[in-house]
Amino acid sequence: MTDTQQNKAPDCVEIYADGACKGNPGPGGWGALLLFGGNQKELFGGEVLTTNNRMELTAVISALEALKRPCKIKIYTDSSYVQKGITEWILGWKARNWRTSDKKPVKNEDLWRALDRSVQQHQIEWIWVRGHAGNWGNEHADMLANQGVMSYLDGQ
Repeated sequence: MTDTQQNKAPDCVEIYADGACKGNPGPGGWGALLLFGGNQKELFGGEVLTTNNRMELTAVISALEALKRPCKIKIYTDSSYVQKGITEWILGWKARNWRTSDKKPVKNEDLWRALDRSVQQHQIEWIWVRGHAGNWGNEHADMLANQGVMSYLDGQ
């Protein structure tokens, strides 16, 4: 058992989420690793023409949609776009009818709305981690995201 697994609260789900893109825009993939108790679940997928930010958001949304009941969750992401978007920016966007502070439409509004719906039933702590810095969960999610890209490209 890893240190991460030993130190987990038994009633808490840990989610590591990541996105990848071969070109931006270009073919992309997303991956998520869900840890609960001694169990883990891996999720991944890909899209033909997308951006890294869309894949980062899709990874988190897909992980949350995989949960069957309300949970306490720690979400680890190397995307400051996702972490700041959901913890700092989204309330302003919603108050301005999905416009930025300079009155432009919010990019990826469809995914931000989906994420906003997905977080409502959970108690979530959002944790930013440095990408490609040796964090086991983040590295695993990155591998899954790249697997998502490759599974899509192999299916072409």
